[in-house]
Amino acid sequence: MAQNIYDDPAFFEGYSRLARSTQGLAGAPEWPALRAMLPDLAGSRVLDLGCGYGWFCRWAREQGAREVLGLDVSRRMLERAQQMTSAHPGIRYAQADLETAELPEAGFELVYSSLAFHYIADLPRLLGEVHRALVPGGALVFSTEHPIYMAPTRPGWRVDAQGHKSWPLDAYQVEGPRTTDWLAPGVLKYHRTLGTLLNALLDTGFSLRRVNEWGPSDADLAATPALAEERERPMMVLVSARR
Repeated sequence: MAQNIYDDPAFFEGYSRLARSTQGLAGAPEWPALRAMLPDLAGSRVLDLGCGYGWFCRWAREQGAREVLGLDVSRRMLERAQQMTSAHPGIRYAQADLETAELPEAGFELVYSSLAFHYIADLPRLLGEVHRALVPGGALVFSTEHPIYMAPTRPGWRVDAQGHKSWPLDAYQVEGPRTTDWLAPGVLKYHRTLGTLLNALLDTGFSLRRVNEWGPSDADLAATPALAEERERPMMVLVSARR
């Protein structure tokens, strides 16, 4: 079973104060790049894996999606999503552990996921379920923490005697569980190299359409100067694939 850290009261309270929680998609700096990877949603059936507050579910419905299903392991997240979605017919939420969830065959034209796959231990199994759940030609669009971001030994820069900065990596090639203290102690994630991630998609039968090792634009930096370190090492990788 996936760790349900989002139902931890301290973690949920901290998460609720993040910009992407208070502002929704507009508070996620990578959203314009991720949005550009999406197909036309008019008349589509859409599945959001790790839907959180349901921001993408509501946006997809506004873009003309016929049906939207949001799955999340967190009861607290789903309660918040339901509270915010009362005026949006055609959206349904359900609690599900993505480690074991079984998805309906050929049930969706789009499967979407934002920053959830790095919590999954058996990602190949989940990708197999996603592949089965998509219609032929259906799209998988997702973001996940970049492996380089998951491998640092500690937050902050390493500075040498000449003043050159580098981001310290911790055994990048050694894949497996990693724990971090983010909003709460002991948050469990699963590190895999970029090659392993992309090859898992190919091995499942997906064709890659786009890979974006996201970094902020000049406009992003002007609006949020704290994003400057994302130009030194990517925090996220965005991927578009087709069944």
